[in-house]
Amino acid sequence: MEYNTNTTKKNTIGIVLSLMVGYSIIYMDKSMISTAIIPISSEFNLDSAQTGRIMSFFFLGYSLMQIPSGWIADKIGAKKVLMLSMILVAIFSAAFGLVGALSAFILVRFFAGVGHAGYPSSVTKAVATNFEPEKRTLIQSIILSTSGIGGILAFTLGANLININWRYAYFVLAGLFILSLILIFIFVPNNTPVQQQDKKRVPFSNVFLNRSVVFLAMAMLLQNFLLYGNMSWLPSVLNQKFELDLKSIGYLLAVNALFQTIATMYSGVLLSKLFLGKEKLFIFLTTALTAVLVIAFIFSNSLVLSMIFLVLVSILSVSAFTAMFTLPHKLINPEIIGASMGFINTGGTLGGFLAPMILGQLIKVGGGSFTLSFVFMAIASILAGLTVLFGIRKEEK
Repeated sequence: MEYNTNTTKKNTIGIVLSLMVGYSIIYMDKSMISTAIIPISSEFNLDSAQTGRIMSFFFLGYSLMQIPSGWIADKIGAKKVLMLSMILVAIFSAAFGLVGALSAFILVRFFAGVGHAGYPSSVTKAVATNFEPEKRTLIQSIILSTSGIGGILAFTLGANLININWRYAYFVLAGLFILSLILIFIFVPNNTPVQQQDKKRVPFSNVFLNRSVVFLAMAMLLQNFLLYGNMSWLPSVLNQKFELDLKSIGYLLAVNALFQTIATMYSGVLLSKLFLGKEKLFIFLTTALTAVLVIAFIFSNSLVLSMIFLVLVSILSVSAFTAMFTLPHKLINPEIIGASMGFINTGGTLGGFLAPMILGQLIKVGGGSFTLSFVFMAIASILAGLTVLFGIRKEEK
């Protein structure tokens, strides 16, 4: 598959910015639920296991549709899948603001996850289709950096709206997804991959037979125990441990998300320059250091020290995630990269599905203490790094 050689500088800016806006709102949704769950659990008398199920079923829907969404993006092009994704998440974001029972919360978040599933693999496909190989890692990391911007939006705009009325926050979120849909419609090219005549088509089975794909999926599952565990429970930890209100928690986590954004962008530069060809070592070092800092965070009784540890955790964990997410551009044939990213991200979203439920149960077993759950996340982080270090081998595309 050849990339679109007609992509101009003007088109590049439009494509990248529209995908960044979409990613920002996608991550705003993922982050905002952890704050919204506090007033929701209070209003409907839900315990940690029940709120964990609400957050987990989002990732079940996400996981089930990852591979199909990536396969469809490979077949019909990224733009159509990106637009469908935005339509679905807009509908179910608005629906979440209307329901009022545990089963309804779970069902709506499940279908929101189905909508989210089409976005990551289609973004990767759009990057592979429209940009030359040497630019893909940097462009992908720039787009991924907006996960931090999504966190900032969630913990400022989102938290303030939730503080007024959590339902209003989800109506506004639906409107933002519609805005993203419009930008994608305008700026992302409506092209399908061009099959080269002199090359044999890469069979779909290669997705599942590719060692790099399988081990990256395993590593993403383990890494997302940490990333989504943190995302799901941090507001509750800060609320319980330091008796902070939602507004204060929102501003602290917004600062944390700002550092996360900077780290994602800078990690793309590091991976393109200093750690070029040494991505596995980079991932292992960052995941190992993350594990140490997670333990330091949960045992700290100082708000200042805890926030320093948390910021460092975010910087290192998101750097490892960026490296894992951009590595496929160097290991996988662009013709099947959409489906491959779908498979890899399925591992990640299964981690997102399992993390809130497992951690919710560990919190319950610990009598409301978060210590066991954070030790579990630290162990998962180290295992993610080891999986990449010893599991992935350089393969021909």
